[in-house]
Amino acid sequence: MSAEFDAILKTPFGALGVRTAGEAIAEIRFLPPGTSPVKPRSALAERTCAQLAAYLDNPQAGFDLPLATAGTPFQRSVWRAIAAIPEGRTLTYGEIAKSLKSAPRAVGQACGRNPYPVVVPCHRVVAADGGLGGFASARGGWLLDTKRWLLDHERAL
Repeated sequence: MSAEFDAILKTPFGALGVRTAGEAIAEIRFLPPGTSPVKPRSALAERTCAQLAAYLDNPQAGFDLPLATAGTPFQRSVWRAIAAIPEGRTLTYGEIAKSLKSAPRAVGQACGRNPYPVVVPCHRVVAADGGLGGFASARGGWLLDTKRWLLDHERAL
C-alpha cells in the first residue's frame, strides 16, 4: 500500500495517505489504524503532511495546497460548498442540496467521492436527524470513528 502514496502521515484516528501528480495533490485518503507511516517523497508531499499535522494540532490551521482538478462539475460544486463550511460548524446533506438545487443523496455521493478529505472537510456534512450520516462512503467502523474524531477535534459535536 505504501508504494502508491508519496507520504503516509500517522494520525490519532489512523493515517492519511497523500498522493501527488506533478505540482498538485491528486488524492488524500483515509487509511486504517495500524497503517505504517511513510516519509514524504517530494517537497509537495512534505508540505501537505506539514499542513495536515498543523490541522491535527490546531483545527483552526488552514490549508494552502494546490489540488488537482477532479470529479464532475456537480461534484466540484458540492466540494466548493463543503470547503466553505467554517471550522467548528456543520451543514446537513439537505442544506447543501437545497443550496445547489439538488438532492441530499446526490450530495452524499459527492461527499463520498471527495478526493481531498480534511482539506475539503466532508466530515462537516451530517445527517438531518442530528446523526453523523455516512463518511467516505462508509456507514460504520473506523471511518465513522474518524468522522467523529474530526468533529470532536473541531468541537462541532
